[in-house]
Amino acid sequence: MSQDRPFLGILLMLGFCLLAPMGDSVAKLLGGSVSLPVLLAARFAFQVVLILPLIWWLGLSLRLTGVPTALIWLRTALHIAGVGLMFTALRYLPLADALAIVFVMPFIMLLLGHFILNEVVGSQRLIACGVGFGGTLLVIQPNFVEVGWPTLYPLAVAVVFALFMLVTRQVARSLDPLALQMVSGLQGCVLLLPVLVIWPTTDLANVADYSGLLFLLGLLGTAGHLLMTWSLKFAPASTLAPMQYLEIPIATVIGWVIFRDLPNGLAALGIAITIGAGLYIIVRERRLSRQSVVPPPS
Repeated sequence: MSQDRPFLGILLMLGFCLLAPMGDSVAKLLGGSVSLPVLLAARFAFQVVLILPLIWWLGLSLRLTGVPTALIWLRTALHIAGVGLMFTALRYLPLADALAIVFVMPFIMLLLGHFILNEVVGSQRLIACGVGFGGTLLVIQPNFVEVGWPTLYPLAVAVVFALFMLVTRQVARSLDPLALQMVSGLQGCVLLLPVLVIWPTTDLANVADYSGLLFLLGLLGTAGHLLMTWSLKFAPASTLAPMQYLEIPIATVIGWVIFRDLPNGLAALGIAITIGAGLYIIVRERRLSRQSVVPPPS
């Protein structure tokens, strides 16, 4: 089992926080033209296409031993469900608003990590996570009356991805991330094939028109989740939970550039609080990781 290296895990999670909103913005652009089953199928099919050359070049085996097969299938099913719910939410909500609602997830994951995985959660980390969550609440706009029930989609995303990350934490330590993502992509294609057959889709003939964006969607999603998997290999879920709040300001910038959605003053205050809480965790974990290094005997 790999030794925890919290600061490295945090850096990898920061990479995920940059790529994930970019992938969501591509999904939002495609949402009005490509049906959900086609989006999901493209996302996982391109994951296989992108990782296969790396698997071949590195000579990695796809035999995932040491972890129950059912757990890997569960991870893939949660991944599909979470991505599908998020893609659906983006059809109704602005990018920043959807992510702001999703970000009850780190709070859920913090509690799950403590009660299910028996991970140690110190008071300072709890306070930082609470402050970041408070900043997230300030970002959420009072548009529930306008949007209606689709506002619940991001809440479902939060629950599903909290479970997904905890399952990933269980398998990431003993499996190669590339092999795990390759198997996950293949399993995703297997699970989505019946959906493509059953679900009535009328846009298959037009997929070629959006092939570039579909490839970009697969690239960003694959790279982002590889970084997330690697991050969970080196740090506990409770440590990484507050860091994901940084997706909100990144999504706000992307939403303004692409969709011209700009947060108001209250949302800007929430973004500032969120960034502050995230930076506090980075500095604190880096200090603790340095202190944990035992100096060599003189």
